[in-house]
Amino acid sequence: MSDFNERRAFEFRRPRFRKIPVRMLVPNIITLLAIVAGLTAIRLSTEGRFELALGAIVFAALLDGIDGRIARLIKGQSKFGAELDSLADFVNFGVAPGLILYFWQLHALGNVGWIAAMVFAISAGLRLARFNATMDDPDRPADAANYFTGVPAPAGAITVLLPMYLAFLGLPHAPSSIVAIYMLAIAALMVSRLPVFSGKRAGSRVPRDMVPAIIIFTVLFIALLVSYPWYVLSIGSVLYLASLPLGWVSRRKQEKKAAEAKASANQPPMSENTMPPPLAPTGDEDRPPRLN
Repeated sequence: MSDFNERRAFEFRRPRFRKIPVRMLVPNIITLLAIVAGLTAIRLSTEGRFELALGAIVFAALLDGIDGRIARLIKGQSKFGAELDSLADFVNFGVAPGLILYFWQLHALGNVGWIAAMVFAISAGLRLARFNATMDDPDRPADAANYFTGVPAPAGAITVLLPMYLAFLGLPHAPSSIVAIYMLAIAALMVSRLPVFSGKRAGSRVPRDMVPAIIIFTVLFIALLVSYPWYVLSIGSVLYLASLPLGWVSRRKQEKKAAEAKASANQPPMSENTMPPPLAPTGDEDRPPRLN
C-alpha cells in the first residue's frame, strides 16, 4: 500500500505537458523563417552578394509585419512567441544591418566602422528591451498605443540601408565617414523618446467598397518592389524619415487637448442658485443719489 501511494505521489509531481494547438505554432514558424532570412543576409554579405542580402532583410521585415497580426487573427499569441519575436528583431534588424554595412563599406574605417556597427546593433537591442519593459506599464497614457517611442527596429533597419539603395541606383558612393554618421543618427532615433506613428489603431476592418482598391494597391506595391526595389526602398526611406516630425507634432497636440480637458474637469460646476458674493460697503450709502 505504501508503494502504491509513493507511485501515485511521484506521478502527481511529474510535470504533465499539454498538447499545443497548431494555431500556436504558426506565428512562431513565421518568426523562425524571419530569423533564417536575417542569418542568411549576414552570410550573403560576407560573400559580397549585397543585393541578395538586402532582399533577405526586406523579406524578414515583411515576415515581422505579418507574424503578430496572424497571431492575433488566429488567437495564437503566447509569451514564448513574444520573446522569440524580440530575439528575431534583434538579429534581423540590429545585428544583420550593422554587419552588412560594415562588410560593404564601413570596414574601410577600421575600428571606427566596427564601433559604428556595434552601436547600431546595441541601440536596436535597447530599443526592443524598452518596448518589452513598457508593454505592461499601468501608467501608460491612453493614447500610447497610437505611437512608438523611438523609431521601431524594422523601420530603422530599412532606413539605415539607404546609402546602399542609392549606390545600387548608380549614384556615387557616399564617403565611409558619412555612412557611419548616418548609421549613428538612425541608432539615436531608435533609442530616442520621439513619438512615431504606430498604425496599430488604424482599425482591423475596412469598408466593403474599399476592398478592391486595397487589393489593387497591395498587388501594385509588391509588383513595384520586385521590379524596381531600389527606387521603392529609397523613396520609402526618405518619405519615412521626412514624416517623423509629424508624429511629434500630433502627440503634442493630443497632450495639450488632454491637459485642457483635465483642467476643465477639475473646475467646480456653477449652480444656477449660486449668487455672487455681496460687495463690501464703500461708505457712500449716505451720499446723495446724484453724487453716487
